[in-house]
Amino acid sequence: MRPFLLVITLALSCIPNSLAQIEALSDSTIISGLKETLEVSTTKAIALTGRHDGFLKNEAIRILLPPKLQAVGKGMRLLGMGEEVDDLEIGMNRAAEAATPQAKEIFLTAVKRMTFHDARLILTGGDTAATDYFRNKSTGDLTTAFSPIVHRSLDKVGVVRQYQRVIKNAPGGSVLAGEFDLDKYVVEKTLEGLFYTLGAEESKIRRDPAAQTTELLKEVFGHK
Repeated sequence: MRPFLLVITLALSCIPNSLAQIEALSDSTIISGLKETLEVSTTKAIALTGRHDGFLKNEAIRILLPPKLQAVGKGMRLLGMGEEVDDLEIGMNRAAEAATPQAKEIFLTAVKRMTFHDARLILTGGDTAATDYFRNKSTGDLTTAFSPIVHRSLDKVGVVRQYQRVIKNAPGGSVLAGEFDLDKYVVEKTLEGLFYTLGAEESKIRRDPAAQTTELLKEVFGHK
């Protein structure tokens, strides 16, 4: 029996301390902690992106000309039509900034659907596990919510007309006419920028004690 007991003792001593600490947390504490993480990270991410210049002046998420149009854009700049290209990019980013605030309620709805099993996986997962969860659960709803806002914004600031003018005037642009959905492109890039920013905020909360701004966050991620 002694060798067997020795093996068991050694095995138990190898369990990571962080895992034991996580197991010590109550179910309600874990769920509450993750909900608070969502509230804090979502609020910050939306505040950063859903404001004037939130996309336009952030090089990490700024919406540029679509890949199919980048060669066209370069050609237009060489022909002295760079201002038209700039106006098109500005309009796309303004549309993204207008749509982003709609995300908060959708994220809160997703959190209500979270199971305890989901919560455990998120807590013990990577730096952006919660962001990945919300990307999987919310992308469809976000796309539906963002699409009409983006369309109205693009139309309001004249981006659609600007795009059509760019296509018409650019060398080789006529080939692309009718082959590209501007609304869809801007919605997709808006989602990319939002989740990128949300992931960065989540990572801060997980890694940086200074970002754990409430006692509950300190308890949950301090244990992790």
